[in-house]
Amino acid sequence: MSTAEVNNNNSGEARILLADDDPRMLDSLSSLLRLYDYQVETALGGQNAINRLSSEQFDLILLDLKMPDVTGHDVMNFMSQNNINTMTIVVSGETSMDDVSKALRHGAYDYLKKPYVPEELTATVNNAIRKKLLEKSNHLMQSRLNQSERLHRFIVNNSPDIIFILDNKGHFSFLNYKIEALLGYPKGSLTGQHITSIIEEDELEKINYFFENSVNTSGIQTIETVLKANTNSRSIRHFELSLYPIEEDDNGKLNTNQRYRIYGTARDITDRMEAEAFINFQAYHDLLTRLPNRALFKDRLSVAITQAQRNNTELAVMFIDLDRFKIINDSLGHTMGDRLLQSVAQRLQACIRKGDTLSRFGGDEFTLLLPEVKNADAAVHIAEKILVDIKKPFQLGAREVFIGASVGIAIYPESGDDMDALIKNADIAMYRVKKTGKDGYQLFNKEMHNASTERLMLEQDMRRAIDEDEFEICYQPQVDTATQKIYGVEALIRWNHPSLGRLSPIEFIHIAEDCRLIIEIDKHTLRKACREISHYHKNGMPELRLAVNLSPVMIEKDTFVDDILTTLKEEQYPPSLLELEITENILMNDSKDVKEKLIRLANEGINLAIDDFGTGYSSLSYLQNFPVNTLKIDRSFISEIKNSEDDACIVNAIVSMAKGLKMSIIAEGVENQDQHSYLKSLGCDIVQGYLFGHATSLDQLAQQFSSDLALLKDASIS
Repeated sequence: MSTAEVNNNNSGEARILLADDDPRMLDSLSSLLRLYDYQVETALGGQNAINRLSSEQFDLILLDLKMPDVTGHDVMNFMSQNNINTMTIVVSGETSMDDVSKALRHGAYDYLKKPYVPEELTATVNNAIRKKLLEKSNHLMQSRLNQSERLHRFIVNNSPDIIFILDNKGHFSFLNYKIEALLGYPKGSLTGQHITSIIEEDELEKINYFFENSVNTSGIQTIETVLKANTNSRSIRHFELSLYPIEEDDNGKLNTNQRYRIYGTARDITDRMEAEAFINFQAYHDLLTRLPNRALFKDRLSVAITQAQRNNTELAVMFIDLDRFKIINDSLGHTMGDRLLQSVAQRLQACIRKGDTLSRFGGDEFTLLLPEVKNADAAVHIAEKILVDIKKPFQLGAREVFIGASVGIAIYPESGDDMDALIKNADIAMYRVKKTGKDGYQLFNKEMHNASTERLMLEQDMRRAIDEDEFEICYQPQVDTATQKIYGVEALIRWNHPSLGRLSPIEFIHIAEDCRLIIEIDKHTLRKACREISHYHKNGMPELRLAVNLSPVMIEKDTFVDDILTTLKEEQYPPSLLELEITENILMNDSKDVKEKLIRLANEGINLAIDDFGTGYSSLSYLQNFPVNTLKIDRSFISEIKNSEDDACIVNAIVSMAKGLKMSIIAEGVENQDQHSYLKSLGCDIVQGYLFGHATSLDQLAQQFSSDLALLKDASIS
C-alpha cells in the first residue's frame, strides 16, 4: 500500500504503541510507521507497556510476546482485566500454535512473525486502524444518538405542557408525565383511549369539528377547550390544544390510512384566562363595591335606549348621591368610609329588580338604570324605597351611623333621548334636591334649565373634565426687576370646555370650591406643573421656580401636606423651587392646624407666599407667626400707580413693610413701563403682568429665557 493510500485512512488521527524488549526493533517499527504519518509511541518491555496503557489512550498496540519479566501475554491479560479497548497486533518470533492461539483468544487482531515484511505489516496496521476508527466513529454516533434521545425524553417529560401522539383512530399512543401533574391521570392509563375521553361534554361537538378540520389542514391548528380532570376537584382547567399532523409521504401529506396520526400539545391556560377575566372585570367594575362602573353603566344604558326606541317604551336613569357621607368619611377614616359604601351598595341592590343596573359612578355617587318602566311613578316608587332603606342605621364596627341620599330621576324620552342627556339631567335633578334641603328625590323637568341649572351642569361637566384631562396649564413669567430675566413662572389653569370653549378660572373656580372638586383640580395642577417644569430643569433652566395658587378647601384637607410632599417626591421636584400661594383669609383664621401644616411645608424647604396681599384684613401679627416668605401685591394697587398718590403710598408701605420683615415682594398686574419703572425704583424684587405677555406655554417662555435678552425690549401688550 502506498503512503497516500495510508494517509487517506486518517492515519494521523490514530495513536500506536510499540511494545518490545529489543530497542532496535522499536526503532525499526517506529521509523517505518512514521513514514506514513502515524503517531507512534514506544515502550521498552512489557511493564513499560502496561504503564503507558494505564495512563494514556492508544488505538493500536504492536506487541511482542516474548519479553523478560512481563510477557506480551501478561500485557494482554492486563488489558482484558482493565477493559482497555486498544486493538492488538502481535509481532513476535514465537510461532508455536499454542502462542498464536492464546494471543488470538486474548483478542489480538492479527499475528505477524518476526522478521516482519514491511508491506505486510503496514497493510495489517492500516486495516486495523481503519477498523478501529470505524468503531470509534460508530461509538461516537451511537453516543450522540443516545444523548439526543435522553435530551428529547427529558424535554418531553419535563415540559410544562401535556405532550401526546394520536394513532390513526385518534387514540393516545403516547403521553408524557405532565398528564398526571395537571389532570391526575396515571401516565399509562390513557394509552389506547380516544382523546375525547378527557374532553368535557359541553366541548365535544366543538372539538370533534376541530379534529376533522385539523387532519385535513397542514400546519399547526390550535383551539381553547376544557379538559376533564381525574380528580374530585370542581375547579375547571382551561387548555390550549395544538395539533400538528405527522407528515409521512413524499408529498408532505398524511396517508389516508393514517388519518388521525397527530402530534399534539395541551397547554394549561387557566391562570391566563382567570387573569384576563379579572382584568376585564376591573375594566368594567368598581373593585370596592363589585358594582358595574361608569363605563359598563353607559354601555348598558346605550343598549337599553336602543331597545326602548325599538319597543316604544320608557326607561329611567337615577343619580344617587349620599348625604353626610363626607362627615363620616373624615371623622371615622377612609376604611370606615369604604365599608359604608359597600353596605350602601348592598342595600341599593336589594331595592332593584334583576334586570336593573346599579353602578358606582364615582366617590359616593351611584347611578341606577331602570329599563322598561311603565311611567315616572314606577321610578318614583323605587326612589322612595331607596330613601327609606338608606335612612336605616348602618353598623360600622361598634358605631351606628346614619346617612341620607339625594336622588335625581330622568325619564326617557321626555328628559332626554340619548345617554349623555339622561345622565346629565338626572344629575341636575339630584343637585336640585341638594340645593333644596337634601334627603329626597326630584324628577327632572325642562324648567330646571335656568341660570342655577347651568351652574350645576358646569359642575357636572367639571367632574368629567377631571377624568378626561380638559384642564390646561398656562404659565405667566415672573421677572426679576434687577436683571430683567425670568425668575420663575406662575401656573394658571384654563378649562378647554368641549362646548363652551376656553374658560378662565373666574368662570369655574368658585363652583369647584363649592363642590370641593377644587381639591382634585389643585392636585392635578400641581403634579402636571411640577412634571413640566422638571423637564426644563433638565434642559437648560435649572433654577426656574414654580408658583402655584392653592384653594383654602385644599389646605383644610387633613392630608394636605402629605399630598404635596408625595407629589414632589414622585415627580422628583426640588421643594426649594416651589412657591405655594395662599390667601390672607386662611391665615386670619388663626387655626393651629393650618399653622402646623404651613410649618411642615416650610421645614421641607417649600416657599410660602400670600396672594392678593392688601385686599384682606391684613395684620402684621400673622406675618410674624407664620412661615411666609413672599408678599404678592394685588393688581388693584398696581393699576393705580401714577394716577393716585394714595394707592402709590399703599404700594410704598407694603414694599417697606416686606423689607422690614425681610420678605420678598412680587407685584402682580404690571401692564406698562411706568408701573415697572416705579416698582423697580421702590426695590420691588419680582414683577409679573401683561407687560411681559399673557400666560402662555413653557416652550415660548423657555425661548425668552434662553435668549438671554432683556424681556422688556420685545414685550408687548396684547
